[in-house]
Amino acid sequence: MKKVLFVASECVPFMKTGGLADVVGSLPKYINRDEYDIRVMIPKYLAIPQKYKDEMQYLTHFYMDMAWRSQYVGVLTCVLEGITFYFIDNEYYFAGDRPYGAIHEDIEKFAFFSKACLSALPAIGFRPDIIHCHDWQTGLVPVMLHDSFQNNQFYWGIKTIMTIHNLKFQGRWDKKSVMDLTGLSEYYFTPDKLEAYGDANYLKGGLVYADRITTVSNTYAEEIKTPFYGEGLDGLMNARSNCLSGIVNGIDYEEYNPATDPYIIKNYDAITFRKEKSKNKKALQQELGLAVNDKVFMMGIVSRLTDQKGLDLVDYVIEEICAPDTQFVVLGTGDAKYENLFRHFEWKYKDRVSANIYYSNERSHRIYASCDAFLMPSLFEPCGLSQLMSLRYGTVPIVRETGGLKDTVEPYNQYECTGTGFSFRNYNAHEMLGTIRYAKDVYYNRRREWNKIIDRGMAKDFSWVNSAKQYEELYRNM
Repeated sequence: MKKVLFVASECVPFMKTGGLADVVGSLPKYINRDEYDIRVMIPKYLAIPQKYKDEMQYLTHFYMDMAWRSQYVGVLTCVLEGITFYFIDNEYYFAGDRPYGAIHEDIEKFAFFSKACLSALPAIGFRPDIIHCHDWQTGLVPVMLHDSFQNNQFYWGIKTIMTIHNLKFQGRWDKKSVMDLTGLSEYYFTPDKLEAYGDANYLKGGLVYADRITTVSNTYAEEIKTPFYGEGLDGLMNARSNCLSGIVNGIDYEEYNPATDPYIIKNYDAITFRKEKSKNKKALQQELGLAVNDKVFMMGIVSRLTDQKGLDLVDYVIEEICAPDTQFVVLGTGDAKYENLFRHFEWKYKDRVSANIYYSNERSHRIYASCDAFLMPSLFEPCGLSQLMSLRYGTVPIVRETGGLKDTVEPYNQYECTGTGFSFRNYNAHEMLGTIRYAKDVYYNRRREWNKIIDRGMAKDFSWVNSAKQYEELYRNM
């Protein structure tokens, strides 16, 4: 049996700030257990909910040299849904109410975490064949494995995979500090290794030393070889393109299932949505204080409110988006300018705009189940999960053709009667507005066609089962 260890900075249900946690928490459940023993290692944050801390059992502890001082490393474990999780404990690094803070603190924290993960393996008696690292926080694992850990036979032959969830976040800090913190020699801080534009770069180190590189959609794997999407690492991505592949994320089809979802007012499926879906819409309109009318076109956004998500396009034409024949529901937090933009338009059009400037899992489910369309005009989107959830709930996605959005939403073609959503190509506010109006026209004037778009969307399979098969294939080939 092949042994695989996932190493990451977050994982559902213990700690989540974004899609990374969904991948690390969900994917291992769907990998074939007869062929693979998959385990997960994350930090033991103080902010992990108490009910999960109560499940954890102490395994061992030791002291580890970290630059100029000796550091305590505790290891705890628990088993959840058949998967073994390990937690690296050190209160100095993992206290606080959130996993990430100031970048200079995170740089030190995740240097410690990377070294602690490798050091803990002999102590817990688990020797993986493959260590699967996720994002910049674990970028030093392949580097350190290549360095001092080669003095110990235990580590010989362990392979590494580096998965990029978002290339924008790379873990950059000044070279001298990183050298001091990590204890890595000057040999590693050259432009063909960790150094990038004068700084040390954790993700780059991982990408240079990993045996394989994956990212979370095929289109994004191609895009990051270009200067626009490459975030300064496009040269490296081209140089390593023979080891780079894209595998689209899945979503948990048990959690996101309109037929059984406990958070929505009226359950429905691919057969009953025509009759039942609108009942969720009316309930949400009541809940949010919008005009109650199941015939009006309702469009939703559930997102971090940042430039990356294309909200500057929305800002540019928001007056036209909030037309009298449209209701607009937003859920999320982020940049103050966008939070205030949506608050202002809720104040201006009380009966047709709802700004929910916080995050609520329960309300997100209701938005997926109630809206007619779901807007994602992202500047770039490595994979994107919201469009997969909206397809699952029979809510038609309107997306920009980039990254995972391009791979998962097939644009509607009225002549061939194909497609699962609407898309536009250029990063342009009026092109987006034209697409929204086209979608509205189909919704209001060709209702049978609209329902067929929903039929095709709900028939798609973006569960983890699909992605897991591709990861299994990758592990086999290594």
